[in-house]
Amino acid sequence: MNLTEAAKKSIACLDLTSLNDDDTEDDVKALCAKAQTMHGNTAAVCVWPRFAALAVGLLKDTDIKVAAVANFPDGGSDVDQAVSTTKQILESGAHEVDVVFPYRAYLRGDSDIATQLVSATKAACGDQVKLKVIIESGELKTEEAIRGASEISLNAGADFIKTSTGKSPVSATPEAAKTMLEAIKAHGSGAFKASGGIRDTDAAAQYIQIAADVMGEDWINADHFRFGASGVLTNLLAVLDGTSETENNAAY
Repeated sequence: MNLTEAAKKSIACLDLTSLNDDDTEDDVKALCAKAQTMHGNTAAVCVWPRFAALAVGLLKDTDIKVAAVANFPDGGSDVDQAVSTTKQILESGAHEVDVVFPYRAYLRGDSDIATQLVSATKAACGDQVKLKVIIESGELKTEEAIRGASEISLNAGADFIKTSTGKSPVSATPEAAKTMLEAIKAHGSGAFKASGGIRDTDAAAQYIQIAADVMGEDWINADHFRFGASGVLTNLLAVLDGTSETENNAAY
């Protein structure tokens, strides 16, 4: 697959994201417009809960999903708060919830609270709304911890497991992605989202290849595989428009 093919596939799997502290309604309007490209729509937009209803209204005539974040970015262990925010997101009409795994508690040895938080937020989501659990792989650091958090999340009902909030020093890495994908394969179901630090088509192509190696080429679609990013779309479009210097290079 060359970079042009990788860019087109990446747009279809992209959660175009804006989670800045100073985001405004105008920022969200611009994000929703940007998600509708001449090369196809992104899979979703991801915003703060307070903007979810606005995004739902703006995108109601498209196939673009709206996701909003709960327990973000701190990953605290307050189950009631995570569930309350999840319910707020559901009331807005959003299609997906991205909740942060309580990774600090997990690293202290408290896997029970992690199971409780994921189970409770998934119960709030029900079957109609996808739950994406951000394990914050850069903070977990080791393969053992990343695999353990992935397994807990999947066993507790996560529809997706996601690498990162994008707010920690280390975001998505190929090594973490491989470990998480292997956990999904062993579990027998689930989907994967690489998030944070993915800034160009070359990087996106690398994650596509890792997922294809573990799960197979046919698995790479928005139902199973996503990117979470704010800045990568510009480069993807440049490749597809033929204005990127690397457009003809082999992606993998």
